[in-house]
Amino acid sequence: MPALLHLVFGGELVDPQGTEFRDVSKIDIVGIYPDYASAFAAWKEAAQRSVDDAHTRYFIAHLHRLLDEERPDSASRQPAASGG
Repeated sequence: MPALLHLVFGGELVDPQGTEFRDVSKIDIVGIYPDYASAFAAWKEAAQRSVDDAHTRYFIAHLHRLLDEERPDSASRQPAASGG
């Protein structure tokens, strides 16, 4: 069974109810994990470190969903956008 990669990242948000980062250059990349359980543990640890800051939030991104080459609608199978 292939690894189901998960990215854990976070940072300060413009609005604590949204998902727009205040400064994308300061996003905290916690790591990439081979399964949801280890990603969740890393997410929980990072989120607990920032519990007193309402504007800081951490997320788990399911990278395997972007890389699923078997699905015809996979993002990795779409042609790259050309910059004009």
